[in-house]
Formats: sequence, structure tokens, C-alpha cells
Amino acid sequence: MTMANLFYVIGASGAGKDSLIHYIRERMPVGIPVVFAHRYITRPADAGGENHVALNEREFLLRLRSGCYAMNWFSHETHYGIGTEINAWLAQGLDVVVNGSRAYLGEAAKLYPNLVPVLISVNPEVLRERLLIRGRETSEQVNQRLLQANQVEKELRHPHLLKVDNNELLQNAGESLLNAIHERVRNKCA
Repeated sequence: MTMANLFYVIGASGAGKDSLIHYIRERMPVGIPVVFAHRYITRPADAGGENHVALNEREFLLRLRSGCYAMNWFSHETHYGIGTEINAWLAQGLDVVVNGSRAYLGEAAKLYPNLVPVLISVNPEVLRERLLIRGRETSEQVNQRLLQANQVEKELRHPHLLKVDNNELLQNAGESLLNAIHERVRNKCA
């Protein structure tokens, strides 16, 4: 049997990462050895979006200094961490799904040789509409996010990159992601 996979889900803010992770978490077949990691974030628990562990900055930094994170990054004035529990899960042969960061992909790939980046891709027009509807950013901030998303996606390279189109129905993208993960896990166990 080969090593467990770390499915590292990435994409622009508004691409639908949280919705897709929730979709596959709810529909993962029984008996498939896949677990889902929470992120530790300096954002309130009721801020919407993903199911995360909310920490204040003091507690996040204390945990960082204490070695509690397998991966961590800072983006848009917010700290993000993935706990070291993923290392125990991977060592037990469990495949792990995490909500990652495109900017941190290079570092994550160095730390985890069996990392499988999963890019949630959305056309700029669809992304603009989603970001404006979400209402967290000004029109200027949305434009900046679109420029950044386009640039990062162009530069994204990894030999095991999976790409999931999320321009239409969530169910279509969700089934595509679920099937891709299921196939990788099945091939690992074969």
C-alpha cells in the first residue's frame, strides 16, 4: 500500500471551496478512509463560510510557538493553521482533505510529498458576481482579488494537480471532486 494522500483544496476566495468541502464531506461513502481537517483561524466562528476553530491572535500565536500547526500562513490580515493532528491521521493511512492556500502551496508540497492540490476553478465573471453578492469587500477590493486570482492560477504548477470547474451547479462540481478523490484513494489501496 502507498502513502496516504493529502488533498489540498485551493482556489480564489469565492470559488466555492467551503461549499465543495462540505458537499463531499456529507457524501463520502462509508468505508472510504478520508478525514477532513479543520482550520484554526483568527476569525470569529460566526463569520460564515467554513466550519473552523476560531482563535484570537494571542492564542493562535501561542499555539504556533508551541508547535501545534503542521502548516500555517497569514493572508488578508488573518492567521490560518492546519493542526499537527493531520500527521497522525496520514501516518495511520487515512487520506486527509484540507482547505489550503494557493500562496502556501510550494511550502506545503515540500512538507508533504503525497500532496494532491485540488484547484477549484471559476471564471472571472462568475467569481466577480459571487464576491459582490457575498458583500465582504468593496468593488475595488473585488477587482484586486480577481487580478490576484488570475495571476496565481496562471502560475500554479504541480505534477498531481487536480482541477475542478465550479462555474455552474455545486452538485456537478461536488460530484466531480468526490469522484476524483474516491478514484485516488481506491488506486492507493489497490
